[in-house]
Amino acid sequence: MIRLHNFARGARGLRLFWQCEEMGLPYQVETVSFPPSAAYRALHPLGTVPFLEDDGGVAIHESVAIMLYLAERYGPTPLLPGKQDPALARVLEGTVFGEATLGAAINPLLAARFGAPEADKRNWSVRAQEARVEQALRYLAERLGENPFLVGPSLTLADLSVACALGIWRGGLDGALPDRLVAYRERLAARPAYQRALARAQPPSRDQAGS
Repeated sequence: MIRLHNFARGARGLRLFWQCEEMGLPYQVETVSFPPSAAYRALHPLGTVPFLEDDGGVAIHESVAIMLYLAERYGPTPLLPGKQDPALARVLEGTVFGEATLGAAINPLLAARFGAPEADKRNWSVRAQEARVEQALRYLAERLGENPFLVGPSLTLADLSVACALGIWRGGLDGALPDRLVAYRERLAARPAYQRALARAQPPSRDQAGS
């Protein structure tokens, strides 16, 4: 059984729940406390999320690696084109772009906003990272054009990866998006698989939990 460890409402875990829903894969959600418990750190010493456990002793972190693992292990899937499909290169590029370009720039902005002393919240590094994200978003909007998805007519891992980064930029940092990306996010959020994943990512209320 696929077990996905994640913080409550953790965006990078949500992209994995979404992928499982799109692929029709059964999965178990394990909610990680913040700060992580000693038991979780014994399982994953970095204490980061998401973290995947699977049959056969598989235990890995890094959300993009997990996305690729799920597609390869439980595919074939339209989310990841076959090896002979020219679209494969663009899907891999977009999937990594969502984390290596967008996510890597967004992470220090979150740290600055929520953890830095007041005098450092708008320092040179923060302004430079914001400019980097804004440049990447303009590029992404141009690449998307009038297409429904980033690579061709169908949803792929690239969309799941990028949508996660856009969600963190908007939800965690109140960042603006080009109009084209606003409409793109709305299309993705309307997908039934995304809605099911979002419900799994939300911790139950006290009434629902019976406490």
